[in-house]
Amino acid sequence: MSATAAASSSIAVATNSLRNVTLSSRSPLPSAISVAFPSRGRNTLQRRLVLVSCSTGDGSKPTILVAEKLGDAGIKLLEDVANVDCSYNMTPEELNIKISLCDALIVRSGTKVGREVFESSHGRLKVVGRAGVGIDNVDLSAATEFGCLVVNAPTANTIAAAEHGIALMAAMARNVAQADASVKAGEWKRNKYVGVSLVGKTLAVLGFGKVGTEVARRAKGLGMRVIAHDPYAPADRAHAIGVDLVSFDEALATADFISLHMPLTPTTSKILNDETFAKMKKGVRIVNVARGGVIDEDALVRALDAGIVAQAALDVFTKEPPAKDSKLVQHERVTVTPHLGASTMEAQEGVAIEIAEAVVGALNGELAATAVNAPMVSAEVLTELKPYVVLAEKLGRLAVQLVAGGSGVKNAKITYASARATDDLDTRLLRAMITKGIIEPISDVYVNLVNADFTAKQRGLRLSEERVLLDGSPESPLETITVQLSNVESKFASSLSESGEVKVEGKVKDGVPHLTKVGSFEVDVTLEGSIILCRQVDQPGMIGTVGSILGESNVNVNFMSVGRIAPRKQAIMAIGVDDIPSKETLKKIGEIPAVEEFVFLKL
Repeated sequence: MSATAAASSSIAVATNSLRNVTLSSRSPLPSAISVAFPSRGRNTLQRRLVLVSCSTGDGSKPTILVAEKLGDAGIKLLEDVANVDCSYNMTPEELNIKISLCDALIVRSGTKVGREVFESSHGRLKVVGRAGVGIDNVDLSAATEFGCLVVNAPTANTIAAAEHGIALMAAMARNVAQADASVKAGEWKRNKYVGVSLVGKTLAVLGFGKVGTEVARRAKGLGMRVIAHDPYAPADRAHAIGVDLVSFDEALATADFISLHMPLTPTTSKILNDETFAKMKKGVRIVNVARGGVIDEDALVRALDAGIVAQAALDVFTKEPPAKDSKLVQHERVTVTPHLGASTMEAQEGVAIEIAEAVVGALNGELAATAVNAPMVSAEVLTELKPYVVLAEKLGRLAVQLVAGGSGVKNAKITYASARATDDLDTRLLRAMITKGIIEPISDVYVNLVNADFTAKQRGLRLSEERVLLDGSPESPLETITVQLSNVESKFASSLSESGEVKVEGKVKDGVPHLTKVGSFEVDVTLEGSIILCRQVDQPGMIGTVGSILGESNVNVNFMSVGRIAPRKQAIMAIGVDDIPSKETLKKIGEIPAVEEFVFLKL
């Protein structure tokens, strides 16, 4: 097929930028909204995207179950519009019985809202509100499947968490907890508890979001030099408060103190480990009021014992509460608190009000920017777009992983090649999924059709869309999707296009997403499992050599293709693998003389 026309349009990223329906954070919706798309050919059915409201529909007050302690201000707000049932410390069985009588559920971190809760509700539960930021205890997949909207309260805890981080840092530096215990035990050991000063020291803030920014402001006030690492942090915001944005490795190597403020994602899980501790300045001090899982706790104990880490102050743990005999908790140079980051009277009231407003709004048919799961999509539209939705998210994930750390992502261009007319191809869901793929791996935000544009704008990510009209049959929605990230450095130089952007392209073949282009190189590999990309000298035996290394390590190859610019010149080998290769296996691939560069990408 040849391209006959190209139409491009920049998409202004905003919370209410959906083309056919305006969805602001407080805009009322009727019980259901249908967005009709033009029918095509002999198919007389119209495709509709349906956003289901959470109103009760019979005019009676909804019932809201509050399963964990909520501030009085939030309870009062709920009672103005609903029947409120405050039942604390329920067993899972008790929750499953009671939930069938409720339209909304509000929890904190202590109540698990799994699939059985949604099944037990028999379709009545329409909203789950998480009073706080993290939603690890809510099964988002089951919530979406059962048509239940999940909202959280991401802003009210910000100041409390930042203040607790600063409090822990100061207490750690001056041995406050240890000295307090010593005096109460009848001792007076002034020389043992000599501390270090904060003024003039370098603080590395890992994760420069709301909490990280507030920690940085306060640390500057204490006379510290502050650096930060966050691929999505706007440089102007950092510079406005005197913070330098640096790469992850530079942050580790430079810091006297490290304060963690990143979400727990597959990318950040155990991001501080034996390898990263080895890159730190000897005597570094670490504060964590974010998520316990971002630190390998066993590795931290080893780093403390080796003197790499002088002290640590922890408010969160991989397992909460931690074991009473935990070597980390009992370590004499570790200061610990029981997850108190949000535990101020002001924060508790703020969270209560924020989550109550979000839940009440959802029951009234409003879609808030704090929604963390996708709205329901009609079966017809979802069936047709499903493989392209998967393709879109995976292309976004691939593209962002090809960006070198520290360079950040600010501009993304999406190109859709299709034989369909512009008004018969709504790309909002695809754009949302690409945004999801780019942002979610290193963010605590859950991106969906509701909040994608808002989230992108909030993080300074500008997206533009281009349509390329092809000759041919319009039965298939799309021929290819291309994602380009401009003004970035790449960890895999071959992924750069001729104009210097990180570029990946894909298509759906027989219902399966495929990667078809990396930079200027044509490839063909299914987007399943993970991918190894190698740039090599095109010579005999390369496929066998790499395959043998993977086979010896028991790594199963599900797909392999080679794209080259000319025989015996440079080539790109794309290898799909079902298993994650060890560092030693990847090192062996990199040591093959003909391999000029390679990268491992998780899907």
